[in-house]
Amino acid sequence: MALTLFRGLRSNCFQLYPSLYIARKHGVFYCSMTSAEGQTATQEKQQTQLKSSPRKDSPKIEEVLKNYEAVIGIETHVQLATLTKAFCSCPYNYGAQPNTSICPICMGLPGALPVLNSKVIESAVKVGLALNCKLSLSSKFDRKQYFYPDLPKGYQISQFDIPIASDGYVDIDLPVEFGGGHRKFGITRVHMEEDAGKLLHTGNGIFLRKLHFSTIKFFVDLNRAGVPLLEIVSEPDMRTGVEAAEYAAELQRLVRYLDLGLEFGYRLVFRAIDFEILRQVKLHSQGQADQIVQETRLWEEGAQVAAFFDATIATGADVKLAANWIMGDIAAYMNNEKLSVNDIKLTPQELGELIASIKGGTISGKIGKEILLELMTKGGTVKGLIKEKDLVQANLNKLSNATINRFVDLIDNIQMWSLTSGWQAAVVFIWDTIVDPAEIEKIVDRVLADNPKQLEQYRGGKTKLQGYFAGQIMKETKGKANPGLLNKILLEKLNSKA
Repeated sequence: MALTLFRGLRSNCFQLYPSLYIARKHGVFYCSMTSAEGQTATQEKQQTQLKSSPRKDSPKIEEVLKNYEAVIGIETHVQLATLTKAFCSCPYNYGAQPNTSICPICMGLPGALPVLNSKVIESAVKVGLALNCKLSLSSKFDRKQYFYPDLPKGYQISQFDIPIASDGYVDIDLPVEFGGGHRKFGITRVHMEEDAGKLLHTGNGIFLRKLHFSTIKFFVDLNRAGVPLLEIVSEPDMRTGVEAAEYAAELQRLVRYLDLGLEFGYRLVFRAIDFEILRQVKLHSQGQADQIVQETRLWEEGAQVAAFFDATIATGADVKLAANWIMGDIAAYMNNEKLSVNDIKLTPQELGELIASIKGGTISGKIGKEILLELMTKGGTVKGLIKEKDLVQANLNKLSNATINRFVDLIDNIQMWSLTSGWQAAVVFIWDTIVDPAEIEKIVDRVLADNPKQLEQYRGGKTKLQGYFAGQIMKETKGKANPGLLNKILLEKLNSKA
C-alpha cells in the first residue's frame, strides 16, 4: 500500500507519525518513531527504544540545525468519535472489556459484508475542506493486505490511489518564544480506513519476534477492529520539532472545532523529534552514518523521568520525597517550559542533596522550592546556593538554653506586635543576631527618617504603628536584630519629643 514510508509516532486515539530526514551534502537519512501508547500490530513488529541517560552533555538543537537540515513529514490518524464502527453497527467504547463490542463483520467471518457508515464520509469531507484540500467526487476503498493476529480479515480496508481529499495545506503561526513567524505546511492526502484490533501481552514480552511461547501468552482484543480512522499525511515541509508540534496542535484544534475526533496529547512530538535529530547528527559526526537506517523507534517519555528518579534515589535520597519533588514542582516546571528532564539543569545528585538539606533541617521546604527553581534554570549546587544566599535555618535541637530563651523572647515580641498592630508576622531565627545597641539605634533612626508620615501618625495617637516600624527594622536587618533591644530602643525613639 501507499505511504508505508510515513509510519511511526502514535499517541492513543489521535495518532501522529513523524518521518525524519536529516539532509546534508553526504546524503539523506530516514527514521520514524512511535510512542509506547496506542500501538497497532504493524508497529509492534520492529521497534527500538529511544532511551537516554538522565544527564548528557549534548549540543543544543539550535546549534545543530545551523549545520544540518531536518526534513520532517507527519502522518496523523484521527480516530473518529462516531457512535458505531466504520462498516458495522457495533459501538466502540474505549476501555470496555475485551471482545464485548464485536460482530461477524468485526471478526472477519466468512460471508460477512461491510456496510459503510455515512458519518465517516461526512467527517472526511469536513476535514478535507478545513485543510484546503481538493475533494475526490469519485472515490473508492482498497484492501491493504498483510497478516497479523489482530487483523482478523487478513487485510485492512483503506484507500490507496484515490483518497477522499488531497493537495491541501494548513497555515501555522509559530509562538513568539520559538522565534515566531508564519509557516505553510502542505497536506498530501486525507483518506478513510479502519483500525486493527489490539494485542494484549502477559509476562515481559512486548514484540512478537521476541516472544517465548512457553512462558509468555498473548491475547487478541477485537473491540478496536473496524473503528473508523482518518489518515492525514503532510508534505515533508517541517524542519524542527517545534514546527511539528505546532502542526499537530493545529490539527487538534481543527478536529476539536469540527467535533469529529477524540482528544490526544502532542507535547511529546517535538521532544521526540529533537532527540532523534541529535541522535542522527551524533552518529553522522562520529562517522557512523551507516547505522542510520529506516526503522521504527519507540519514544518513551516516562523512561527518562524514571531514569532521573532512579539516579536520585541512588544518592540516598528519601524515595517518597524524591517522587513528590519530581512529580510535583519539577514536572510542573517542565510542562510550563515545554522541556524534558534532560533539558533542565538540575542533576539527580543535586536533587538528592536538596532533599537531604530539607530533611536534615538545614533549610525549610519553602526555601527548598526557591533553590530548586534556580537549580533547574541556572544549575549550580545546593550547598553553594545556601551559602551564597545565607539561607541556613537554625536547628532548635542544637541550640543552647540561652539561645532558646532569646528565640522565645522573639516569638513573644512578634505576638505582641501582631496583637497591637493587627499584622501577621513570620519568624525566622538567624544565628548572628545583632546585639549592639549603637548599630540597632542607627537602623531605627534610618527607618524613622524614611517614614515621616507614619511617625507623625504614631505620635498623633495611632500607636499600633509600632508594629509597622518594628517590621521595617526587622526587614532592614533581615531578622537579625535582637527583638528585646530593638523594641526598647524603638519605643524610646517613638516617644521622644525630638
